Amino acid sequence: MDIVERLEELQVLAEEAKTVPFSSSAVIDRNEFLELIAQLKQAVPDEVRQARWMARDRDELLERARKEADRLLAEAREQRDRLLSRSEIVHVAQRESERLVDEGKAKAARTRLEAEDYIDQKLAGFEILLNKTLATVARGREQLVAPRGEEGEESREQDPFDGAHLNEPAL
Repeated sequence: MDIVERLEELQVLAEEAKTVPFSSSAVIDRNEFLELIAQLKQAVPDEVRQARWMARDRDELLERARKEADRLLAEAREQRDRLLSRSEIVHVAQRESERLVDEGKAKAARTRLEAEDYIDQKLAGFEILLNKTLATVARGREQLVAPRGEEGEESREQDPFDGAHLNEPAL
């Protein structure tokens, strides 16, 4: 029997006890009362030990649960921080790559413009040289068609192929 049952028996014993006339006192069988008290004393240590054991187990279980919850929270925070860090790294990398692409496009555009200017300058110089060469060829052809005087001196003096035009500055 457990403590609660013993206490219920004591209550029944007190309720069924004969009352003393003109008083609130009652007559209880002493032996029966003492036997129930002895059983209670015997049951109390077992019940108390079980209760203490259960309380200690409960406290240990709660402590383990609290530690596990703290560990899980710490892991979750670390994982969140890692994910945020990775996310930030990805954003920084994307911004850097966009900056590099924009910088590359701008550099390519500048290089293309510089190349076009260089080519235009060279073509202009080549055009001037070709125009001079064409003028020299035209003069040479005119001289071939024009009546010639004595051969020799006069022809040499006006020879378009004597290289005199090569001394002219080229642009």
